[in-house]
Amino acid sequence: MKLHHIIEAQQFDVPTLDKLFEITEKMEKVVAQGGISDYHNRIMSTLFYEPSTRTRFSFETAMHRLGGRVISTENAREFSSVSKGETLEDTIRILNGYADVIVMRHNEVGAARRAAAVSTVPVINAGDGAGQHPTQALLDLYTIRKEIGKINGLRIAMVGDLAQGRTVRSLAYLLSKYQGVKMYFVAPQLLRMKEDILEHLRQRNVEYLEEAELAKVLPEVDVVYQTRIQKERFGDRIADYEKCRGVYVIDESCLRLMRPDSIIMHPLPRLDEIRMEVDNDRRAAYFRQAQNGLYVRMALLSQVLS
Repeated sequence: MKLHHIIEAQQFDVPTLDKLFEITEKMEKVVAQGGISDYHNRIMSTLFYEPSTRTRFSFETAMHRLGGRVISTENAREFSSVSKGETLEDTIRILNGYADVIVMRHNEVGAARRAAAVSTVPVINAGDGAGQHPTQALLDLYTIRKEIGKINGLRIAMVGDLAQGRTVRSLAYLLSKYQGVKMYFVAPQLLRMKEDILEHLRQRNVEYLEEAELAKVLPEVDVVYQTRIQKERFGDRIADYEKCRGVYVIDESCLRLMRPDSIIMHPLPRLDEIRMEVDNDRRAAYFRQAQNGLYVRMALLSQVLS
């Protein structure tokens, strides 16, 4: 397995995913032992144009656990030369002289691909607007495999902001590579999964169902993947946001409908779409999911830097 730029979920095939998850399992043991120093002479740049907690901190912790070093900006739109009018391409060219890998989050769809086009060092897409978030999808897939024990034959409900949710888009691409998967897309009409994903699934003969009522699918699925209604993606369409927020909320009544061996996932942060009362249920996997992000990102970094 040889990785360089990590831009989109589509670039991974099943053998590569299997190998990556083998390395991820080893990285869990590495963390338990306190980390390694194999990458002590390597530098990672985290270049974030949008806010982040889990993604940025888990990447930076991953690099430290591997023995490497980090240079970082958490608000590049304000605290970098972008505020002076510098292009993304020029910023990337400059960072090529400073860092061995660039982890970038950007507000524009396609920004990661633009960065990769001018970069000689690996670029890792940490989210590009409403486009993709491939490393989140990888940790999601790893979590499903670890918690459920399989991916082939999976039944998964993706709930909430599917039109603007880069995490569900990337996860749908990854899941489409496996056999017998069925996806239930549960969303308000304004936030339905976009046609490009649906067309991709049809081309690969992946079964999917669009549904407006969450209660109908809860007894059917292995995974409920809940997402936040993203106010920041609505711009000045406040009325549309108000129509969609609070439509789907997972609470104790939902738990009673779910199968005992199913799990609840969420890319986080959450607002009120999962009640805190759910946190103590063993099916609530979202904090374990976030922890898995550290191990997956350690595995990715070890491969792009090797």
